[in-house]
Amino acid sequence: MTQRLDTSKTSPEIFKKMVDVSMAVKHGSVEPAILHLAEIRASQINGCAYCLDMHIKEARIGGERELRIHHLPAWRESPLFDARERAALAWTELLTNLPAEGVPDDAFAAARAEFSEQELVDLTFQIMVINAWNRHSIAFSFVPGSTDKLYGLDKANLS
Repeated sequence: MTQRLDTSKTSPEIFKKMVDVSMAVKHGSVEPAILHLAEIRASQINGCAYCLDMHIKEARIGGERELRIHHLPAWRESPLFDARERAALAWTELLTNLPAEGVPDDAFAAARAEFSEQELVDLTFQIMVINAWNRHSIAFSFVPGSTDKLYGLDKANLS
């Protein structure tokens, strides 16, 4: 597989703005561990190998345990996630597979019970961003691992 286009060169201004939004969200009010879980779970749902590869490596560098990453597809049955993480994963799945009827009140209330207003807004932006990157990376056939050195992901030792 080869990447179809180098979008950072084809549309550098928009690409940079997407990176800027990504960085802003990463420095928002939600702890990095939860953001990693959301990025990985959305990328699993969307089938984005490039983003899945990237965010698993980021999570491992950030100290995430390997077993928890393996349990993400079955997080509802796994005892490895706390209530706040479960709320983030449920919110991630809901917004990634947005139902035709929109976000139910009970789903919003469940997320709101674990996150402040600021945190829920920041988490929502993170989910929006990863879904956009997933679509971008799939559309242009980004190759998993191809930017590891550029982003320092080779430090994860997961080749």
